[in-house]
Amino acid sequence: MTNDFPLSRRAVTRSALLGSAALLLGAGNRAYANSRAAAAAPASSGAVLTLPAPTGRHPVGCQSVHLVDHSRPDPWEPGIPVRELMLTLFYPARDITGLAPAPQLPSQAASRFGEIAPFTPLQLPGTGVDWGATLSHSVTGAAALPGRWPVLVYSPGGGDPRGLGTSLAEDLASHGAVVVSVDHPGDAAAVEFPGTTPFRNDPVRTTILRGDPRDQPPLFRALIDTRIADLHFVLGQLEHAADLPLPRGLADTLDLRRLGVYGHSAGGSTVTEVMYENQRVRVGINLEGYLDYPPTLPGGAAEPFPVAAEGVDRPLLLLGTEGFNRRQELDRSWSAMAALSGPWVRSMRIADANHWIFTDYAAMLPQLQTAGLMTAAGRNRLIGAVAPTVSVPKVRHAVRGFFARHLATL
Repeated sequence: MTNDFPLSRRAVTRSALLGSAALLLGAGNRAYANSRAAAAAPASSGAVLTLPAPTGRHPVGCQSVHLVDHSRPDPWEPGIPVRELMLTLFYPARDITGLAPAPQLPSQAASRFGEIAPFTPLQLPGTGVDWGATLSHSVTGAAALPGRWPVLVYSPGGGDPRGLGTSLAEDLASHGAVVVSVDHPGDAAAVEFPGTTPFRNDPVRTTILRGDPRDQPPLFRALIDTRIADLHFVLGQLEHAADLPLPRGLADTLDLRRLGVYGHSAGGSTVTEVMYENQRVRVGINLEGYLDYPPTLPGGAAEPFPVAAEGVDRPLLLLGTEGFNRRQELDRSWSAMAALSGPWVRSMRIADANHWIFTDYAAMLPQLQTAGLMTAAGRNRLIGAVAPTVSVPKVRHAVRGFFARHLATL
């Protein structure tokens, strides 16, 4: 039985070094190179950005899945009586030779993302870049590689579509894991569904967020509580994976006895609380997400999440950056939880980096800067000055190494 994910520390370090070399040389393995060469070149309306190749030995398949939770209405749109979610599963594939890679963002979602981009707190360019032309390194619907793979559930940052976590998800899958990336509609910048419904006449839902939700305490609470419910629903659906529309053989490979969660920013907040509430989750990684609700009144006290008030009893990595401008606020809840959790919690910070280094922006924003579409100050405000040849392998190494160490044996 194939089982690549349990890596020794030496192997993880060597893999990180190889990943750095692949980024510097712009090369992936033969299967990835062949699949990308087979893709027809899209008609570009601007700069075309690229993502770093995965470093594992397995080609990667991907599959989008539409889920509907009939037990609760959508919290952001009163006219939607159910909660709809979109997922992407990344997984080790049997073979992708000659097949075209999937886009990072679905076409309609990418178009709407481009319209929204200049008006978000990130202030990304809306013109001069073709947001829909970025290709992933995974193939839609490829046959799953037989084996028993750990399952890792990912929640993106507030306002971010799940596609902006593609690079890290693909790398984890290439080393032998199934990654379930979750969109949170109404919160995410743009989410594309398979079609319309009687209660939703547009296949794309765009974000309701304006500014940092942390500065709007009631909104932040609703956002986090909604995401927590979303992930509990997804975890429940994964227990019945055979009933989901997945590629041939994929459901049989999910080893839910080795279940991990990771998330960025609001996603980091969400997965940490879900880990606390769901004992089936064996390990978690919080990528710079708060663990408290902000004060509702000026000068008031923040309310800790239950996980921060009581601590955790399973391995949790708190991974942050040196440059985050709200680090003192973040440290308040991180320190409180770590003090209650003893050896279960580890903390690390990445130097010369900033908040969005944990997303695909780590590789994309330097390309925008090179193309003259972003200033150095704008890039540094979002991801820091660290080069992607350093930051991408470092994040991959930290995340994969932590999961490998704690999901290697039952």
